[in-house]
Amino acid sequence: MSSYVISDIHGCYDELQKMLEKIQFGDGDTLICAGDYIDKGPKNADMLEWIMRAPANVILIRGNHDEDFVQNIEAMRIISYKMDLVADSRKDTKMLYNAMSRLACRDDSVRFDRCGTVCELIESGYTFSQLTSWTERIKRMPYYYDMEVNDRKCIVVHAGYIRKLDTLELKAKYSSREEFYMNARDDGYTIGGICHSTIIAGHTPTVKEGEFAWNDGQVFCMYDRDRDILFYDIDCGCWMRSTRKNARLACIRLEDEEVFYV
Repeated sequence: MSSYVISDIHGCYDELQKMLEKIQFGDGDTLICAGDYIDKGPKNADMLEWIMRAPANVILIRGNHDEDFVQNIEAMRIISYKMDLVADSRKDTKMLYNAMSRLACRDDSVRFDRCGTVCELIESGYTFSQLTSWTERIKRMPYYYDMEVNDRKCIVVHAGYIRKLDTLELKAKYSSREEFYMNARDDGYTIGGICHSTIIAGHTPTVKEGEFAWNDGQVFCMYDRDRDILFYDIDCGCWMRSTRKNARLACIRLEDEEVFYV
C-alpha cells in the first residue's frame, strides 16, 4: 500500500494513464491529485470524465484552472436565467456560450474561458447540463489534503499552504487563504508552510528558466532548515511537451519520496 501525488495534468490524459501503469496503481494504494486537471492540454474532456468516475482511493484537490472552469460555468448559468434555454440542447448551449463571450468582450474586467476549454467542450458536443455536472464535482473538491507519512505531517496543495494571512502585505496580495492555496508561487516556499512538515505542490512549472522552482523539468525540492519544512514542486510542465523537451508528468511516492516520470 503506497501513497502517490500527481499535479498539473492539464488535459494530458494519455500521460496520466501511462503513469498509473508505471507505478502499478492498485486498489490498496492512494492517489492524491493536486489540481489543474484541465486547460492547455489535448484531452480535457477525457480528464473531466475521469474525475467523475475516480474511485474512493483517488483524492482530488482543486487547482486554479479548475476554479476558473467553475467560474466560467457559473457566469454562463447567470446569463442562462435571462434566456429561455434548454440545458441539454447543443444548439442552446452554443447560443449561451456566444452570449457570454459577447458580454466578456464588452467588459475588460470579465475573464471568460481564457484557455478556450469551454469552447472546445461545446464544439465537441457537450451540453450545458454536462458542463454544470462537472462544475458541481469540482466544487466538492477540497483545497488541500493533509496526512501523516512516516510520523511526519504531509500537506498536499495545488500552489502553497499557509495557516493564516497575518500581515497587511499578504492580505493585500491574497483575498483569502483559498487564493493562496491555488495561486501562490514564491510565497508558498518563502512564507508558506508549517513547521516540521512536508509540503507537496505544483502550479509553478519546473521547466521555465527564471522561475523560482526551475529545475530543468525535474521535480524541485527545497529544505527550510530553520523551520524544518521540506518543499516539493512536482509540476514538470507535462502540457508543454510539444515545445519543451524537458517537460514531463511527474509523480512522487510519499513513503520513500521516489519520483517517477512519464
